[in-house]
Amino acid sequence: MVSVAEITPVDHSAPGRAARLLSFVRRHRVFAAAFGVGAVLRLITMLGYGPAMWFNDSYEYVSVALHPRPHPIRPDGYSFWLMLLKPFHSFTLVTFAQHLMGLATACLIYALLRIKFRLPKWGATLAAAPVLFDAYQIQLEQLVMSDTQFTLLVVGVITLVLWKRRLTWRTGAVIGFLLALTWLTRSIGLPILALVVLYLLVKRTGWRPITALVTACAIPVLAYMGWFASAYGKFAMTNSDGLILYMRTAIFADCEKMTFDKYKEVQLLLLCINDPVDQRKDYAQWYLWGQGNGDGQGTGEVLHRWGVSKKWSEITNDAASAFATRAILSQPGDYLKVVTRDFFRSFHWSRPRFPDESTYNMYEFKPYVELDENGQPKRLPKWSSYAGGRTDTDAFSYEQGPPETRITHPWADIMAGYQKVFYLPGIVLGGVLLVGLYGVVVRWRTFGGPVVLPWLGAVGLLLAPAATAEFDYRYVLPAVPLACVAAAITLRKGVTWGRRSPRSASASEPTTLRV
Repeated sequence: MVSVAEITPVDHSAPGRAARLLSFVRRHRVFAAAFGVGAVLRLITMLGYGPAMWFNDSYEYVSVALHPRPHPIRPDGYSFWLMLLKPFHSFTLVTFAQHLMGLATACLIYALLRIKFRLPKWGATLAAAPVLFDAYQIQLEQLVMSDTQFTLLVVGVITLVLWKRRLTWRTGAVIGFLLALTWLTRSIGLPILALVVLYLLVKRTGWRPITALVTACAIPVLAYMGWFASAYGKFAMTNSDGLILYMRTAIFADCEKMTFDKYKEVQLLLLCINDPVDQRKDYAQWYLWGQGNGDGQGTGEVLHRWGVSKKWSEITNDAASAFATRAILSQPGDYLKVVTRDFFRSFHWSRPRFPDESTYNMYEFKPYVELDENGQPKRLPKWSSYAGGRTDTDAFSYEQGPPETRITHPWADIMAGYQKVFYLPGIVLGGVLLVGLYGVVVRWRTFGGPVVLPWLGAVGLLLAPAATAEFDYRYVLPAVPLACVAAAITLRKGVTWGRRSPRSASASEPTTLRV
């Protein structure tokens, strides 16, 4: 007997990978179109402003990537990312990766709102639109800066926390690791960690996922702090928190309203500013980054009394922290006044030139080459870096070629014109936050429900710089995606004060939405 193996028939009608992808795009054609436009805008930006755009902080990130050591001012998380890309010697690759991060952030917002919270496709796309189209968001992605990475990490954390109905310890560990990366990227990651843990406690998630989250976050952070201690002798993330808080209080601190022991607190007395309060700079950054007039008096930046090389030492940082705390406790009304003023700077219709012309211009697409005092194209500054190199030569070494921004027409002209029209005005952001606030209030029985986490995250990202440093336009952008998520969740069933059905009240129900 001869047996013949049965041949399984091939189903030629089964769609291939390309067909499935095309079908997916068709089902989400609104978001796909918006995504495509956002990608084209980023391509135009890279063509017009290659290989990258630069901010004052950019050079130190690059220097740390070349000369690894803990930085005294800011954590090194973004420099670690630059270190991974260093073998390619390409700032073009760095900015390309950051544009992908911006697009990935928009995808997370759309997926969360469409799949988890069942928003209509146009609604979920609208919530992701500021990330896709805001010219200042795109410009920030072209800068060698940590903010795009930070934004993606924060949105990733919020997405994971809201997506899962019940967190397992494994998911908690993933969230904890992302929170560690967030904290190592920007110091404000610590309040984000506290907010997430508090949310999970209120939600009664259970001790196992929360323990896994905290442990997974603590291990990388403690390892970094140990590295920092080996370099500076202090178990911490930076040597700058006290100095930055001093900067915040310097514009109103009045030593005549503060009490000092002139024998035991000489260092604090040295931090007193001689200028009358009404004659001081109206932006705080001057009192940390200003160069002074050489005598430590008048409008000079008083921290130079210690000398530039000692400004970021533990001793100076601790003294500045003590002085700032004394100023806040002695003048709580003045402190609340400057914090409130800076918080509401986020909600202007236009973009006033703040804190100064130079900083403001670093966020602009300029269709011309900047010239130095000799009429020559401006080169990168020749500053000594804290990591042990020089800023201009480090940037050249990383790129293995000229790192200065090259303005290329007509692409630069397109983005410069685009930026004048297409950005999210601050007053619109304020309206979006008010919608989210409504969502928190109407869910007061469940402590704000799923709306409270992204809403408090957005408000915290705006309030923390105002309270501890100073308003800056780039600090506003990471808050926008969270504000949009909170508003979108609020509006997914319409605005009503009536009793909500159990099905619509629970954002954590599993969904069967086909994507």
